[in-house]
Parts: sequence; structure tokens; C-alpha cells
Amino acid sequence: MNPQVVLEEEETEGSWMLLSWLASCLMVIGGALPYVPQYQEIQRSSNTEGFSTRVCLVLLIANILRIFFWIGKQFEFTLLLQSVVMILTMFAMLHLCCFVQNSNRVSTKQHRLTDLDLHYFWKWNAFEDYLLFCFGLSVLCAVVTIVLLDSAVFVEMLGSLAVMFEAMLGLPQLMQNFQNRSTKGMSVKMVLLWMAGDVFKTSYFLINQSPSQFWVCGSVQILIDVAILLQVLFYSQDSRIKLG
Repeated sequence: MNPQVVLEEEETEGSWMLLSWLASCLMVIGGALPYVPQYQEIQRSSNTEGFSTRVCLVLLIANILRIFFWIGKQFEFTLLLQSVVMILTMFAMLHLCCFVQNSNRVSTKQHRLTDLDLHYFWKWNAFEDYLLFCFGLSVLCAVVTIVLLDSAVFVEMLGSLAVMFEAMLGLPQLMQNFQNRSTKGMSVKMVLLWMAGDVFKTSYFLINQSPSQFWVCGSVQILIDVAILLQVLFYSQDSRIKLG
């Protein structure tokens, strides 16, 4: 074989390996990047009303379930690392929200997980309560997974639940914007990065032939991202009409 041809093939293979490595790195940290501008916005305004902390709830459940899905069905290790990074990111967001809310709180009444009041579910004042909830959920998932790990139906159901929750990522934000009749306090950059990330990861899932649950999830997320961006346009236009 021509040495020049061999060299060119090796260079092409090396380029593809580099691109694959870069894509994997982007997958791991890319999911966390949209929350940087929202984190900065909350720090700047000392107000959390524009951001739905239920986004954190959805992502924490989705990624905890995805980790246990990986135990039953070893898909790309990149996606496992992505889940770990996302869980840490959501804890960082919740920690900031708790700090800001407690700083602005006038009433001395605190709502805690131990109150077992469903009306204040995921509206607790202490960050430790969110950690305790996730720990309890993880223990429950671990016990059920150990018992049913040999069941292919259970493993697939676990994966479907994980991606179903992740597909609903933007829904709490969509509903909060609708209730507030405003997108003030929500970082538009966050939503734009959501969309860019969802398009990228859906393409990644299709190219790497990941389980079908993943690319279906990505497609639903893209649709919700579009709906939130339409809210931004609608509510900003509505505000201009009222001011006019």
C-alpha cells in the first residue's frame, strides 16, 4: 500500500478521534453551561422569582434515574458523567436559590421537608432538605434496582422514565412564565443554550445510535424550548402594548 495513503488514513482517523473526544467533553459539561447565565442573573438581581426551581427537581430525578439505568444497561460512559455533572449543577442552583430566598425572607416561618406539607413540596427554606430528598430517592432507586436488575422490562422502563423526566425539563419554566405572565428574571441566554444543547445532543444520540429513548427525549425538549422562546416574544410584545 502507498505510504502516503496510509499516512492520510492515519491522519483522518486521528482527526475523527479528536472530534469524538471533543464532542464527548462537550456532552459532559454542555448540559451545565446554560445555567451559568441564570446563576449570574440571580446573583445580580437577588431575586429567584423568574427561575423555576422545579427545573432542578425534574433534572435531579431524571439524572438519578439515568445513573441507575446505566447500571442495568451500560450505554456511553460520557452520558453517565454528564448525569453526575448535571446533579452537581442543580445542587449549586438550589443552594444559591435558598441563600437568596432566605436573605430576602421577612417571615421567620420556615418550611422544611420534615413538615410533610405537600403544599410546600420543593419550596423548602433549607438546602439540606433538597439533599435529603435526593438521598432518599437514590436509596429507594438502589433498593428497587437491586431487586429487579435481572428484569429487562424494568431496566427499559427505568430508562424510559429517566428520559421522560428529562424531556419535561423546560415545562416547569414554561408554566411559571405562563403564571407570571412574564419572562422577567429568566435568563433568555439559558433558554437559547438549552436549545443549542438539545439540538447538539439529539444529533449526538442519533449519530452514536444511543437508545431511542434519548433522541426522542431530545426532540421533545427542542419543542418546549421553542415554546419558551415564543413566550419571550409574546410577553415582551404584550408589555410594550401595555406601556404604550
